[in-house]
Amino acid sequence: MTSSHESGKTLDLSVSFAGIELKNPIIAASGTFGYGVEFEDVVHLDKLGGFVVKGLSREPMIGNPPPRLWETAAGMLNAIGLQNIGAAAFLEEKLPRLRQIKNIVVFANVFGHVREDYERTIEMLNDGEGIAAYELNVSCPNTAQGGLQFGCDPRSLDEVVTTAKRAARRPLIVKLSPNVTSIAQMAHIAQESGADAISLVNTFVAMAIDPESRKPRIANVTAGLSGPAIKPIALRMVYDAAHAVSIPVIGMGGISTAADVVEFMLAGATAVQIGTASYWDPCATEKIVDELQRWCEDLNITRLAELTGGLIVE
Repeated sequence: MTSSHESGKTLDLSVSFAGIELKNPIIAASGTFGYGVEFEDVVHLDKLGGFVVKGLSREPMIGNPPPRLWETAAGMLNAIGLQNIGAAAFLEEKLPRLRQIKNIVVFANVFGHVREDYERTIEMLNDGEGIAAYELNVSCPNTAQGGLQFGCDPRSLDEVVTTAKRAARRPLIVKLSPNVTSIAQMAHIAQESGADAISLVNTFVAMAIDPESRKPRIANVTAGLSGPAIKPIALRMVYDAAHAVSIPVIGMGGISTAADVVEFMLAGATAVQIGTASYWDPCATEKIVDELQRWCEDLNITRLAELTGGLIVE
């Protein structure tokens, strides 16, 4: 996306990674934007850099029992449990509609309980037209099996990324868990196992309790914490990961303003994902694109991509 400054200089908001060109760095995060088509009457999808569809599995999943959401002082707990219609239904029902929308970049989030699930789901999605890349979810903290254990164990991460890379006909983004001792180590493993990019962070394992009933607020007991509360930690983890790998980094965690976007880019992110902000304002992603453009114009920034990794440490 380009526009002109009053000074006559052209503003370029575009970024690129793994051979994928985005008009701007704003990507709607998986699990917060449905399958995209649900937002087409609310958000101008073609204004975003891209969006990640709700996590897709080999077979449909009904997710966890309610209650599954709880608002915290500075964020949100969720334990949806990766409810989704399954890869086959996505290819048949959702993807054809998405292809009718011009100038959008679609990323497919993929997860499984075992390595073969990831492999089979990717093989199914390989036949779909209009998918730019796969985002491998190895980091969901609110499912009974799979997900988190892949993202927290170095050997398991290596194995699942290697398996997925072998199956994928498109670039592979690995979504990392923050619930680890060393995010730099896990980022490096993802890179060495074949990831074309990494995205981080997913939610933090957390919980809430009703003091009167003495019961958990979430039926699953624990849940994933997202929103502004996690931003400073997510920012530090993006910084650490970006210094551990040479592949592109996509940052996320509590982003709700253009200034947040710039912080993540300065820490080393090539692009960002926005999730929880869409819950309190469904138009948040589009508004942040506009705000980012104004921010660049006010500071006379002509090429946004040049900010990546530009943190000045004295």
